[in-house]
Amino acid sequence: MENLSNYITDILSENPYKIVISNPVHKNVEPRKIVLTKKAGYFQEERIINRQAFHQSIPDEKLHEHVYTLLNNTFKQLNAFNENYEYSLKISKKGKVFFSRSKYEGGNVHFTESLSTEHNRVKNYIFKEGQVIEPLVDMGIFTKEGKVVKSMYDKYRQINRFVEMIDDAVKDIKDTELNIIDFGCGKSYLTFLLYYYFQFIKCKKVKMVGLDLKEDVIEKCNAVAKKYNYDGLSFKVGDIGSYQPDFPVDMVITLHACDTATDYALLNAVKWNARMIFSVPCCQHELNNQISSGKFSIITRYGIVKERISALLTDAIRANLLTCCGYKTQLLEFVEHENTPKNILIRAVKSNIPREKKEEMMAEVVRLKEEFNLNPTLLDLLEKNNLIGAVLVPHE
Repeated sequence: MENLSNYITDILSENPYKIVISNPVHKNVEPRKIVLTKKAGYFQEERIINRQAFHQSIPDEKLHEHVYTLLNNTFKQLNAFNENYEYSLKISKKGKVFFSRSKYEGGNVHFTESLSTEHNRVKNYIFKEGQVIEPLVDMGIFTKEGKVVKSMYDKYRQINRFVEMIDDAVKDIKDTELNIIDFGCGKSYLTFLLYYYFQFIKCKKVKMVGLDLKEDVIEKCNAVAKKYNYDGLSFKVGDIGSYQPDFPVDMVITLHACDTATDYALLNAVKWNARMIFSVPCCQHELNNQISSGKFSIITRYGIVKERISALLTDAIRANLLTCCGYKTQLLEFVEHENTPKNILIRAVKSNIPREKKEEMMAEVVRLKEEFNLNPTLLDLLEKNNLIGAVLVPHE
């Protein structure tokens, strides 16, 4: 239960007013449960033993240690309550930790969100419910009170998580101005949230352009930006492959750009020497239509296996190629797989990559190409634009 302490930290950060610890390891031992109730600066603990109540005060600063000791040795379940949620933590006989979070409205359970894996933790979002971001109210993500609209909760989690990934990468950036391109911005939930994050939370001057092919969507987004005086934010009708900015680009983002549209966005980011790239690909069909191998025919025999391996190979190749172009590149879990299968984020930050490392990454791509008869679009685009050719020549 190596993550138990982290789970407890997350739950306590949600300011519960009551914590119930129950389900003792040894069934015939009292107390059967322990109730902790929030007071000013401490929690009052109540234990019932032989029908008699015993109380003690647990200072706030000692609460984590106290709860951890109880769950690590004596009890197997915790339920914590704040104004909006009930958090449930259960420990199996094998020591595996399971989480769920239930939302209350009008005293009733509104929905339950499963967080039941060992590595998942209660999310401490940058943007919390109750925080009113006016453009996202207009666009249907939040109510006027700042509550997340139920039908938009998955989208809210996605865009919040995307900003978290960016937040982690920009902590050490001292620049007061940033220029950002969002390729395939669509309805621009992420675009508006990211602009708000940089402009009003990080206090940076932002020039941000959202690009999409749908004229009606772009018109609506520009109207919302104008309504709230988001002067640094604009939207344009344009194609990912042909758009040319008239300013230096610091960051390129894409959220669910379909199939090879992601490759064109990555190409442009490299061409413009963007310092940071954040991309969540979507619908990786290209390699699925190409992949074949006599030696590893088992991979292509079963359609679902072929599809998933092709998608993973697509992103692995993209990550290697970005490394070849001078980016420290990571493939990260974007959101939980049950929330969306499109759950890999490519995070690439301009760095000083040794030539030997670039050659190693390219050699891996070449071996994959040859073994599975692949012709990845991004490799083709980078070669045609003379952005990667030198890496193909072994260092002597």
